[in-house]
This record gives sequence, C-alpha cells and structure tokens, in this order.
Amino acid sequence: MLDQSVREIVGTARRTGARVRGPIPLPTRIERFTVNRSPHIDKKSREQFEIRTHKRLLDIIDPTPQTVDALMKLDLAAGVDVEIKL
Repeated sequence: MLDQSVREIVGTARRTGARVRGPIPLPTRIERFTVNRSPHIDKKSREQFEIRTHKRLLDIIDPTPQTVDALMKLDLAAGVDVEIKL
C-alpha cells in the first residue's frame, strides 16, 4: 500500500516536470504495548501488541506550481499520510 502510493506521487511529480530523488526507505518505527490478559489473577499471562510505522523519504527538486497543485489533488490510500516540508 505504501509503495503503491509512493509510485503515484513519483509519477505525478515527474509528469509535471519536477525531478525526484528517492524513495529512500527510512527505519521502521515499532511501538510495543504489553497488557495483562486478565484484570484479576495470573500476572504472568500477558499479551503483546505492536504498531509498525513505515516511512519513505522523497526529495522533489525544482517543483513547479503545477507539481504542487497535482500533489495536493492526489487521492492516496487510507492510512497513508503525507508530510510536506519546504
């Protein structure tokens, strides 16, 4: 899902004339949570959950106004967030 969204972003940026560097895979952030299975007894019985956050870094060089407009209108999959830094 993430790689497909990255391909859409790269394709959109290249169609509008911008140069693209990347995608560069960044380290996966893993958050682990340990909870008791029962609220009363059995302290040794626990369950573990984890949330994995995958990230990719794209560098868009010399973006045109058309590039910015096309990227703002791009509809990405649910669960994929885009953070833009200038």
